Amino acid sequence: MATIETHFESNALSVLKRLLSWQSEGKRIAIAVVLHTEGGGVRAPGAMMGVSETGDWTGYLSGGCIDADIIQQALSCLSESTTKCLTYGVGSPFRDLPLPCGGAITVLIQPIENVTSFERAIRSLDRRERAMLSFADPDGSEYSFDYTPPLRLRIAGRGADCLALASLATANGTEVLLQLTDAADADRIGPKPGLRVDLLKTPGALPDLKDDPWTAFVLMFHDRDWEIPLLKQALQGDAFYIGAVGSPRTQAKRLLELRDSGVSPSRAARVNGPIGVVPSLRDAPSLATSTLAEIIRDYENLSQNGLNLSGALLLAAGQGKRFEGDDKLLAKVDGVPVLRRTLDQLSQLRFKSRLAVTPTLASNRQDILTSAGWPVIENANAASGISSSLKLGVQALAANRDLDSILVVLGDMPFVSESHIRDLYQALTSGTLAVFSENDGTLTPPAVFSREAISTLLTSSGDKGAAALFRNLDNVKSIPIAKAEALDIDTRQDLSRVEETLNG
Repeated sequence: MATIETHFESNALSVLKRLLSWQSEGKRIAIAVVLHTEGGGVRAPGAMMGVSETGDWTGYLSGGCIDADIIQQALSCLSESTTKCLTYGVGSPFRDLPLPCGGAITVLIQPIENVTSFERAIRSLDRRERAMLSFADPDGSEYSFDYTPPLRLRIAGRGADCLALASLATANGTEVLLQLTDAADADRIGPKPGLRVDLLKTPGALPDLKDDPWTAFVLMFHDRDWEIPLLKQALQGDAFYIGAVGSPRTQAKRLLELRDSGVSPSRAARVNGPIGVVPSLRDAPSLATSTLAEIIRDYENLSQNGLNLSGALLLAAGQGKRFEGDDKLLAKVDGVPVLRRTLDQLSQLRFKSRLAVTPTLASNRQDILTSAGWPVIENANAASGISSSLKLGVQALAANRDLDSILVVLGDMPFVSESHIRDLYQALTSGTLAVFSENDGTLTPPAVFSREAISTLLTSSGDKGAAALFRNLDNVKSIPIAKAEALDIDTRQDLSRVEETLNG
């Protein structure tokens, strides 16, 4: 009797590769995907589980409470060549399978014959790029999910601290590049799955490499000769996390040395220290656990593009006086109101919370917003300028202490793409206070602000634009926005130009 393969793999790349390997063996395969959740839930929307016709499975969708049933349902789908969309938990017909978390989870299960989209996603993830997969339920509704490359960790150091972190990370399934100066350390850690060990020669002859946005770099040296060259190299890359072991006093000296070596204060601020979620740990195993927890937390936020801990603020309180008497947000572009098109562009982004600001007596705008699931607050002082609406919305969102950032978007910019929003969040790395869009040298919304920038937003006044806010913050970035996406509608001429663009 053939052995059934079982793999608790959590990242999409591993699940997809495993599925395709089973198909290459001649086995039929099915995939189960979380479409959405309510209340609690172990896995987020987009999480996947793969099943072969012989009962092999990879991935998981719960803490064990429904996975066995999902496997049986997948085998049924394979034998009957059918697709199912099932709900577990609250409102589910499966009363014998309650979710202990008290929520609900909807799962799509479908046999897979054409694996072209899976192969394309694997190629993107192997190149360390994001990948998108879409799934259709039996009613024809389509769901798209964004997948990120697996976490990669680069550690440079010597001694027990770096060896403990490398061992823990590889045991966790993380790919690790361990850069050591002591050959004896390489012998001590020995070979491990997912571990590559490189021996560093001199601080002036570092290997030529550049970290990608899904890599964390950790410096675990107590050696000043190595620290600055390694950190300067890391700061030239795109690592989402750069950390260095040491006390607050050590960190302060390190930042001064970086600045003395020519690194700007804003760039040097990317270096985290002291590292770890628990301060002042002195033994290697505890420090490794604390550091890896901090890195995984930041990676998970990055994987969600920060949206899962962010609030979206849509400003729809402008008077639109230049639009010659009518409400520009209700004007139709290709048959769809401007405000509705703006909301449609944001519909696939899963923010922790949303909020829109309108003027008083704007029931038509509010109807569009509430029908799309956006809570609304009214600004009785909207005529005083955009900053009053900005402050009102930011203050309301900031009351939720769980939010790490706030995205500000304008209701009259109906062509900003989902990918541009995600790029803004990806650029909001540790130490960055805000990321603005930039069009031909002009700063413009949408923009995303870290929680540390909220006090500046709350003290803005008048009808200040993005450039003024940019000047009031210390560590900010901007990323280019395509001209077509930067179009806003202030006048009827703007509307005509937009329609001409849409119609070729």
